[in-house]
Amino acid sequence: LRYDVMIITGAPVETLDFESVDYWPELVEIMDWSLTNVHSVLHVCWGAQAALYHHYGVPKHNLSEKCFGVFENRLIKPSSPLVRGFNDVSMMPHSRNSETRYEDIVANQKLEVISYSDECGVSIAKSTDSKHFFVFGHPEYDRDTLKLEYDRYVAKGIDIKVPKNYYPNDDPSQDPIVSWRAEGQLIYTNWLNYYVYQ
Repeated sequence: LRYDVMIITGAPVETLDFESVDYWPELVEIMDWSLTNVHSVLHVCWGAQAALYHHYGVPKHNLSEKCFGVFENRLIKPSSPLVRGFNDVSMMPHSRNSETRYEDIVANQKLEVISYSDECGVSIAKSTDSKHFFVFGHPEYDRDTLKLEYDRYVAKGIDIKVPKNYYPNDDPSQDPIVSWRAEGQLIYTNWLNYYVYQ
């Protein structure tokens, strides 16, 4: 049984050691299976951290403060077909308590960084053989996804800062502004078009 693509997404377990996650053995089995049964795999958020750790030994690091909001990203490799049509600077939502560091990724010659955020670190990376793609933010988020997460924190009395660059004037009483939709669409279209079906 072979598949064209697989998406391995995130989970709110990013502060735990990978081996401490209940389903880590099952996830490892799936990731290993994908090596011979899936043409290309897209890993999102914690899923990206997990795959980099399992396949390439790249560690993750807990953050002192949650990376939460919509952040500016610069193209490190604008020639990559994955970001064809992207502006030089684009926006991407992030919501995570850990990171995979730029220097740890580029230390491995089988990996490359495609885009980077000065505030949130690496936003997109890939394997040089184009089998694995790693997106550390959430270009798939809807307009209200961060709002719903923020509202859940507030309702539970959890101390959380307003998501950055999301509400006009950082005022949560206003409607969020979507600043990432075009690139969010492009990343999936480009992945399928240039790395899977061509």
